[in-house]
Amino acid sequence: MVRWEWYEQEAEVRQAATQMIAQAAADAIKARGAFHLVLAGGSTPRAVYQTLNALPTDWSAWHVYFGDERVLPADHPDRNSVMAQSAWLGQSPIPRNQIYPIPTELGLEAARASYLQTLAPLGAFDLVLLGLGEDGHTASLFPGHDVGAAQDASDVLMVLDAPKPPPQRVSLSANRLSNARQVLFLVTGAGKREPVQRWMSGEEIPAASIQCANGVDVLLDRAAWPD
Repeated sequence: MVRWEWYEQEAEVRQAATQMIAQAAADAIKARGAFHLVLAGGSTPRAVYQTLNALPTDWSAWHVYFGDERVLPADHPDRNSVMAQSAWLGQSPIPRNQIYPIPTELGLEAARASYLQTLAPLGAFDLVLLGLGEDGHTASLFPGHDVGAAQDASDVLMVLDAPKPPPQRVSLSANRLSNARQVLFLVTGAGKREPVQRWMSGEEIPAASIQCANGVDVLLDRAAWPD
C-alpha cells in the first residue's frame, strides 16, 4: 500500500518529513530503546537533515545507516556519507560508533562484505528514507537491473554498471529496504512527475519494489504532481 501525501511547496514536504522522523524516533526509543534510521541522498533529504539537530530527542539512542553509496574515496563530495556529514552528522551528538557509512573506499566486494556484517545483527529498520529518480530508481536500484526484491535476495548489492556516474555503487536491496517499520519517500520537483505517474499507474519501476508491511508514505510537492 502506498499513501500519497500532497503538499503545495517543497518546504512543506521538508517540514512534514522532519516531523515524521521525530515521531518515528520517539516511538522507537520508547518501545525498544533505540532508533535505527536509513538515510537517502539528494537535495531534499539534505535540507531535512539540516533541521534535525534541533529535535528534542535522546541522541544516544540513534543509529544511522545509508541506503546506498558510490564507490569513491571516503572524502569525495559526491558521496552520500559526506553530504550527510556536512549537512547534519558532523554537528550531531549521535555517538560516532552509531553512524555506519558504507565503506566503498575499500572497493565493491569489500564494502559489500563489510556492510553485510554491519546489518547482520539488525532486524527491521525503524525508518527508511528514500528518494525517487527521474528514471524511477531509488537508492542505487536502477531500471533494468536486479533490485533484489526476492525474499532470498542479499541484503546488500554490488552495482557494476549504474546508468549514472559513477557506475560502481553499493546499495541495500529492495528486500532489505522493505524490512522496516516505516518507509518514507521524499519527492519534489517537476522532473519527478513522469516517474510518479508511472508508479501510480502500476508500472514496476524500482521504487515500487519497496513494499513495507506497514505501507509506504510518499511526500510530494505540487511540482511533482502528475498532470
